[in-house]
Amino acid sequence: MCKTKPARGKGYTAQASCITSVLMNDIEAKVNLDTGAFCTCVGKDYIQTILPGWKNHLLPIEGVQFSSASNYMYSLGILDTNLVFPHPEGSIRMKTEIVAMENCTSHHIILGNDYLNIYGIEINHQKDRYLTIEENKRQKFACSNMPEQISKVSSKKYTYKEEFVSNQLVEAQINPSFSPKMRHELIDVLYT
Repeated sequence: MCKTKPARGKGYTAQASCITSVLMNDIEAKVNLDTGAFCTCVGKDYIQTILPGWKNHLLPIEGVQFSSASNYMYSLGILDTNLVFPHPEGSIRMKTEIVAMENCTSHHIILGNDYLNIYGIEINHQKDRYLTIEENKRQKFACSNMPEQISKVSSKKYTYKEEFVSNQLVEAQINPSFSPKMRHELIDVLYT
């Protein structure tokens, strides 16, 4: 497919961002899949809007310098978290380490080449842009230049942890003498 070429001197208007919706700790977040980014990162202002207690969960980071195309980036630490790519045919959960940055101004989590490569994420630039994730190329996840064009993640109370329990732990035999609290704590450990 060949798109209409922008007028001379307007090539920058072709917009090739790839933004999609994910769940981070069961809260909707926007992710920009950035093939030019060295690592996965997030600005402190954006992460504060979706994960208010984030500073309490930072892992230390030392001896690494980061830079964007225009300036140095100051790292605050690493967030060890899961990103869930929701899909009606089965969601995909990715264990990620996201570098929190002091001066990153993006209004998205930037998923860089580190996790694009680890999980085999491919971006298809057809008319209806989408991405696929290595483990199942038939599942297509919508992406767009504009965050408002990405459909909202379902607001139903069903959580992806419940999906994990019903799909992944279906044959698990949890000790019947466990109290409901112990069972819940075990599932939390297995889910993370």
